[in-house]
Amino acid sequence: MAEPKTFEDSLVELERIVLDLEAGETGLDQALARYEQGVGLIRRCYDQLRKAELRILEVTGKDEAGNPLLRPFEHTSAVKANG
Repeated sequence: MAEPKTFEDSLVELERIVLDLEAGETGLDQALARYEQGVGLIRRCYDQLRKAELRILEVTGKDEAGNPLLRPFEHTSAVKANG
């Protein structure tokens, strides 16, 4: 199976994996392989989200010349990725 190209593609594939596992119609080896694939997709999604957060800037005011003052957006998440 080809690696998903976008964040959204990763989420769609992750949903397919969850549905497959919930259906319980796969053998143990296939279920483990799908689970491992899902973990990889979750890590990929978290990595993409962290990279996106680094690109977000917060406007904190204006300097004397009227130019916006920017700083990196600091987000604290309630969910942390293992890894």
